[in-house]
Amino acid sequence: MILILKQGTSEKEAEPIKQKFEAMGIIIQEIKGESTRMIGFAGDTSKITDDDVTVYSCVERIMRVSEPYKLAGRKFHPQDSIFDIAGRKIGGGEFAVIAGPCSVETEEQILSIAESVKKSGADFLRGGAFKPRTSPYAFKGLGLDGLELLELARKQTGLPVVTEIMDSEYLEAFAEKVDIIQIGARNMQNFTLLQKVGELKKPVMLKRGLSSTIDELLMSAEYVIAGGASQVILCERGIRTFETATRNTLDLSAVPVLHAKTHLPVVVDPSHATGYAHLVESMSFAAAACGADGLIIEVHNNPEKALCDGAQSVKPETFDGLMKKVKKIRECVKNS
Repeated sequence: MILILKQGTSEKEAEPIKQKFEAMGIIIQEIKGESTRMIGFAGDTSKITDDDVTVYSCVERIMRVSEPYKLAGRKFHPQDSIFDIAGRKIGGGEFAVIAGPCSVETEEQILSIAESVKKSGADFLRGGAFKPRTSPYAFKGLGLDGLELLELARKQTGLPVVTEIMDSEYLEAFAEKVDIIQIGARNMQNFTLLQKVGELKKPVMLKRGLSSTIDELLMSAEYVIAGGASQVILCERGIRTFETATRNTLDLSAVPVLHAKTHLPVVVDPSHATGYAHLVESMSFAAAACGADGLIIEVHNNPEKALCDGAQSVKPETFDGLMKKVKKIRECVKNS
């Protein structure tokens, strides 16, 4: 539900409305219009009647929002969100690149890769401390020791850290040591975890599930925002289809579709989407051209010996060349 207030309505006139419905458990969001003041209601608004609202003389009209995702949707927030995270901007034309190894393996490895991706122009460092693996016998990450190494890399390079949380047991450690908390594809609909991560009020990157629709992704984002996090980044990382030529099927059409539905930034993960290092560059170019707000790319200094997903990891020198070309594509998109 969106309340359109009469032109010239003051904060003093609008405040009683917000106080009344917040007391009822409704989430209130101010909506910036070009010339109109609006108030958005999210939550269970089914019991709120028009009479409950029109009793306030400053209310001009009421608009019911049919989409179940209110806070993530464009009707509540018409302008693109631009997030400033540790001095790096993403969204609304601000393009950001997240790069690093699939998993943190050693201090030497993560520091070396962090230095190289920073030199090439990456904005954030990615690296898995906790790894969800299909096989119970595969390397599952260094855990809390991995977080310590990521923190060390951040101190040495200044790059903010992005890493995946697997269990609410580690919420406190992530709140302290991580700049963007990643929710992986397998946990996209782990609603309890989404709610608890949202309550940390830290930036979150939410990856699309293997077989999830765009609306399901947006509903998961709604859980995180309703929990309290205001900075949520969506990630298209490929979906599972009948095709076996690539690891997943990269749905680049999701980028413009999401931009039409939500104000949240959308990044693309060509590494997990394709599963092959030689495809990462071309899919990065395509993502930049179709309007993505950023990329998340796996980079490893020795992919052949990587403990996780070496086949889809590009080498630092390849990443450096990729970044130069992506920059040119972004300039073309901006000037088109």
